[in-house]
Amino acid sequence: MPAAEVSASDTKAPVVLFLGTSLTAGYGLTSDEAYPALIQSKVDSAGLDFRVVNAGVSGETSAGGLRRIDWLLRQPLAVLVLELGANDMLRGQDIEAMRGNLQEIIDRTRAAHADAQIVIAGLKAAPNLGEPYASRFEATFVELAAENGATLIPFLLDSVAGVPELNQPDGNHPTAEGQRIVAKNVWEILEPVLRQVES
Repeated sequence: MPAAEVSASDTKAPVVLFLGTSLTAGYGLTSDEAYPALIQSKVDSAGLDFRVVNAGVSGETSAGGLRRIDWLLRQPLAVLVLELGANDMLRGQDIEAMRGNLQEIIDRTRAAHADAQIVIAGLKAAPNLGEPYASRFEATFVELAAENGATLIPFLLDSVAGVPELNQPDGNHPTAEGQRIVAKNVWEILEPVLRQVES
């Protein structure tokens, strides 16, 4: 099992856990260029006392995240940022199975850390999968957030997806500049959550 990266911040600080795919892991980049590391810098600059843990794994599916979550929940968790589903979609996997996995991750997180806040990263489907699949896929994140009282990042890759100069040659993974924009998208939603937790 890959070790989740830990920032240099106080190891006793409550954790903001980013459970995700290669988008979170920072595929093709250094760990410092991935958006969770950039979020740690924003946390520190804001004077907030949280430790970001990047538990992104390239190729991870919702089922894979579910298999890992119990091990990750042994930390003093304050916030779970859930970025899973992109690989389920790229493989054309069943949306209801994905939804069930994400719900179970949320349930286990709250069972282990009753006060933990949940932030769900919204994603969009590839156009080649067709409109019915895309609509159901994209609605899943909105519905999960509403049903679980979670906070939604409307679209993780807003202003990055489909912009060639902000993505690596594969067209799917942000460049370092693209990751900075992703960090901005996340921080706009996450900062108020962290301030609420710390208050």
